[in-house]
Amino acid sequence: MTQRTIKFIFYLDLDRSMRFEEVKGRYDSKDIEANIENFWDKINAYEKQKGKKSDKKFFFVDGPPYTTGNIHLGTAWNKIIKDAILRYKRMDGFSVTDRPGWDMHGLPIEVKVEEELKFKSKKDIERYGVAEFVEKCIKFALSQKENMTEQFKSLGVWMDWENPYVSIDPGYMESAWWTLKEAYKRDLLKEGFGVVNWCPRCETAIAESEVEYEDMKDPSIYVLFPLISKTFGFWDTQIFDLRL
Repeated sequence: MTQRTIKFIFYLDLDRSMRFEEVKGRYDSKDIEANIENFWDKINAYEKQKGKKSDKKFFFVDGPPYTTGNIHLGTAWNKIIKDAILRYKRMDGFSVTDRPGWDMHGLPIEVKVEEELKFKSKKDIERYGVAEFVEKCIKFALSQKENMTEQFKSLGVWMDWENPYVSIDPGYMESAWWTLKEAYKRDLLKEGFGVVNWCPRCETAIAESEVEYEDMKDPSIYVLFPLISKTFGFWDTQIFDLRL
């Protein structure tokens, strides 16, 4: 019995202008990534997959980053993971809703604008004018949204960048108030006391994730206090609070 080797040759039928160029001697990631982006734009790759409809639905809710400036390693890592999952779902035949979001409220944006205006305290906002300061924050947030959108696009992230949701949209804010009202009506809100982190510089409560810790050297003291039955030792860092 003789053995024969059969060779199969496959040809990819692409327009000549769509074929990739020969690989250069040196790998230039920026150049190659730009070429891929241009190729996707030329063939409307994202729009074409968006147009495919399926009975299988996958609705993605994007946890919105603050529009405070350039993206960093954390936000890039976050979006790349989301992009990988969305691509898998598309390839698995799902019709994917991939609307990105932007958080344009909150302390991080206010602090950035305060730094830009060289404010030292919250009194500076009152002198500047609260309404004017709010408008300044909105303009800053919108400008950074455009900047960060382009940076995410440069990472190859496929989302509906032309139709994002933004937290400063009146409809978005109304939906948040409606949700709070419904929770109250259904007796889902509870009132109580709790310990919160407080920022003396920002003059407001802050989230646990916003707290930064560092080791410090600070004077402390051990003090013996006589009680009725015996003497106990206490350790205190607030020496000035002691009334000795």
